[in-house]
Formats: sequence, structure tokens, C-alpha cells
Amino acid sequence: MPIKPEILKRQTVIRTRLFRVDEVQLRFSNGAERTYEKLCSGGPGAVLIVPLLNDKTLLMIREYAAGLDGYHLACPKGAVDPGEELLAAANRELQEEVGYAARKLTFLKKLHLSPSYMEHGINVIIAQDLYPSRLEGDEPEPIEVEEVPFTNLSELCMRDDVSEGRTIAALFLVREWLSQASNRELVSE
Repeated sequence: MPIKPEILKRQTVIRTRLFRVDEVQLRFSNGAERTYEKLCSGGPGAVLIVPLLNDKTLLMIREYAAGLDGYHLACPKGAVDPGEELLAAANRELQEEVGYAARKLTFLKKLHLSPSYMEHGINVIIAQDLYPSRLEGDEPEPIEVEEVPFTNLSELCMRDDVSEGRTIAALFLVREWLSQASNRELVSE
């Protein structure tokens, strides 16, 4: 196992309303020194929810993405408020963005988009046993909710309007989780 580099110095070089960039000077175990720039996370984290109406249908949202300058289809997601538990944040975001709450929420995995230069991660939560419940959200326009068949995941992920890597990774993880759960049920019968 490699030895973690020694942090010689760390300082914030850029701060915006949404982002903070730190410069980190490191010394590796072989003596090599490098300076990295790192996009730092702010706040307690984020959740991405995969809401399952049943094992064959999920709910996705179509919303504007400033990075793409267009609309895309993705799983609902949002920030965890200070002091809020992950599953409570997932259920709140689900109600704000999709208009459902879940009786069963399962933490699956924390994903990192680009760990070589970003601290940001997102916690994937599976939402099951859904029932109608709406909370007021902070979105600038109404979010379109779409029922999507979960039977052909490859076809879904190849759609032009499905391009967010976190959503695609989460959907494949959930498919595998459902498959393993189904196998466990068969074995226990």
C-alpha cells in the first residue's frame, strides 16, 4: 500500500458563492513535491435518489442544466442541509422534486465524480414504497417528472437526454442491488 503524501501547505486560492478552490503542496514518499488544485466541498454533502415505483419503473426528472445549457433527464438530487441526516435529506428532496415520499430508503454507496481534483461526493439512496407527498422546493421552475421503464437500462442510458454520469452510475448500481436482493429472496425460500 502506498504511503500518503505529506501536506506541506494548503491555502484557498479562489472562493465563489458555490465553490472553493484550494492549492495543496504535497511531498510524496519518494521525495517528489507537487502542487495540486482541489475543488473543495462545502456543507454536509449531497444525495441522489433513485425512486422506484416498482422493480420495473423508476421516476426521473427533467430539469435545466446550466453546464449543458439545456434540459436533461436525471435522478432527483440535492444538498443535505446542516444537521440533516442523509435519509431525511433524500426523502425531503424526493418530495420537493418528484412529489412523492418513501416509506423505505436505503443508502447504497457514496460516489465521487473526479476524486483526483474534487472532494465532492454524492450519496446514492434507493427510495421504495412511494406515496404522494409534495414539499415546496427551491427550483426556479416546475420540474417535469417522467416514469421510466427500468427494464432496459442500456437503452435508457443511451438516450440523448440521459448524460449525467452520476445518474448513469447510480442506475447500474441499483440494478445490481435489485438483482442481488432478488437472488437472496430465492435462496431464502
